[in-house]
Amino acid sequence: MSNGMTEAMQDFQAGMGMMKREAGDTMQAFGGFMEKVLEDDVLDTKTKELIALGMAITARCKYCIGIHVQKVLKAGGTHAEIIEVCKVAILMGGGPAMTYIAEVHNALETFESSR
Repeated sequence: MSNGMTEAMQDFQAGMGMMKREAGDTMQAFGGFMEKVLEDDVLDTKTKELIALGMAITARCKYCIGIHVQKVLKAGGTHAEIIEVCKVAILMGGGPAMTYIAEVHNALETFESSR
C-alpha cells in the first residue's frame, strides 16, 4: 500500500527538474549554498539534518519532511532520533505541527527500509 511519500518525492523531483532546466544558474547557486550549510562544521551533518527536519515539521512542508528524513537516515540518524525531533517540533509548533507527524511516519515507512 502506498503512503503517498514516494509520489510526493517524485513530484518534488519533477518540479526541481523543471527549475534546473529553466533557472539553472539560480538552482545551482541555491544547491551550492545548501551543500555548504549542511556540511560538517561546528555541528555535524546529521545534527543539522535533524534540525532541518524539525523545522520542516513546524513549517508543515511534506516535501521537506521527506527530503530531511532521507538525509537524516543517510547521515546515520536513527528512528529514535527522528522521533525525538518530532517531540520537539510538536512542542514548538503545537497541534498543527503534530498533524504533520503523519508525513514523518510516511517518510520513515518509505525510506527507512531502503537504508
